Amino acid sequence: MRNTHIWKTETAEGEKREVRAEKFGGRWRLQAKLKNEATWTYYDDPPLEDLVELRGVLWRKYQRKHLSWEDIAAVEKMITDRGGSWEKQEDEGDE
Repeated sequence: MRNTHIWKTETAEGEKREVRAEKFGGRWRLQAKLKNEATWTYYDDPPLEDLVELRGVLWRKYQRKHLSWEDIAAVEKMITDRGGSWEKQEDEGDE
């Protein structure tokens, strides 16, 4: 069974970018394209920013009981394995 999640972002240059994340056979696969591109870019090693955004998308769906915790845990592991974090970093100057 396919488990697909789609979201749109904007690049630093102001271009619209669509990202799709699909879980199939227990593996996550991400693809993205800019609005003006004809073909999708498939990632073997997705950008960390996309993984963090995927975790946010999954978290919101989990809160509405639309998916299982295992999906979130798998993406969190992918993020931490790459040295990233999905939690907001506090500014050191705000103490």
